[in-house]
Amino acid sequence: MREPDSLPDNGRPAGSPDASMPFDHVVVVMMENHSFDNILGALRRVGQREADGLSFDEAGAATNENPGPHGPVRSFPFPSTAQGSRVSQTWNATHEQIDSGRMDGFVRSVGSEQPMGYYPPEVIPFAYSLASTFTVANRWFSSAPCQTIPNRRFLLAGTAYGAIATDVPTLFDGSPPNGTIFDRLDAHDITWRNYFTDVPGTVAIPQVVERHFTHLRPLGSFFEDCAVGQLPAVSFVDPEAGALSYLGTLLEKLPVLGSIGARLATHGGSEEEPQDLSHGESWAHRVVQAVLDSPVWPKTLLIYTYDEHGGYYDHVPPPAAPAPDTIPPKLGSGDVHGGYDIYGVRVPAVVVSPYAQPRAVTNVVHDHTSVLATIEAKWNLPALTYRDANAATVMDFLDTSAPAFAAPPRLAGPAASDR
Repeated sequence: MREPDSLPDNGRPAGSPDASMPFDHVVVVMMENHSFDNILGALRRVGQREADGLSFDEAGAATNENPGPHGPVRSFPFPSTAQGSRVSQTWNATHEQIDSGRMDGFVRSVGSEQPMGYYPPEVIPFAYSLASTFTVANRWFSSAPCQTIPNRRFLLAGTAYGAIATDVPTLFDGSPPNGTIFDRLDAHDITWRNYFTDVPGTVAIPQVVERHFTHLRPLGSFFEDCAVGQLPAVSFVDPEAGALSYLGTLLEKLPVLGSIGARLATHGGSEEEPQDLSHGESWAHRVVQAVLDSPVWPKTLLIYTYDEHGGYYDHVPPPAAPAPDTIPPKLGSGDVHGGYDIYGVRVPAVVVSPYAQPRAVTNVVHDHTSVLATIEAKWNLPALTYRDANAATVMDFLDTSAPAFAAPPRLAGPAASDR
């Protein structure tokens, strides 16, 4: 195994780009809280014949199931972009859902059938169009079996350094021992920006915002930079976290304002429950289209994924993972025993590039540290932890012999809300 602080290529100076990797710009988009089967479970129906989604009988009904209190609960299609709130991605719930690889605890973990629902192509046309046009991962797992902040820390630093939850105390954990990818980029004068809608995703490690405040830009700057062909080498582009959605969930509890709160709770562009997915589809379509239309499209690589599964069902058991470091999860007396030596539940991931293999899949195992591994390999940056040092890059998504999408393809438009 490669070790932290080692270079991808000892024959090249640190900070020097690899010309064999056909891009000068990396754009990272991470949405919230959905599994592969929940978002792309019916992908084979729209041309991705090798996609490892749900199984269907001759009548077109999904056959995947989980035990419920009154018998088996089969996967079923959601009729609209609406989304309930009866799902959970906590450390304990996720371990119960995975159930040592049986993947049979999703209904049991929350006492609801919602985790078995999936969105069909006619409901979220943009997501299926993106995944059926470019190259999709059959084996991209979240980095840890738990919530948003730990998984986003893996994306930024290759470790969660003890975090298992998304809560206020976690924000006071301090900095990762070996820094973040942004420290590596700055050390070698490689340009980067974090474009955000309402809250920057880098707040998962608050010190990033404190130390690199000048790299933060509002989302409007991303569209401007795309239009004039002035994207930095690395861009992290964050959807709306959903301040109105959070306010709505609070107002729902009040007798007089409950109905207003229920409507507000569906707002937000990250697709986290209980947001209406039409908002996220619209936001993501606009961001991806800006990249496709940019003068720098010929030299751009966009990685589109989700932070974790949100409590939704997936049928593929997560495999073992390299422990990032010696820092154990901070577990309470009631928490399931475990470590960072297993991936979390599988999530959607698509690589958008002129060199992406068209209408293809890859079966290589990836997690969020594959984003780090790709950036590190391109600019020969030292690894942060054992996890990113040994993660696969996204080069398996590409065919570098010729650009299949030299002319940007036309994608389906976003879903329309039924609300």
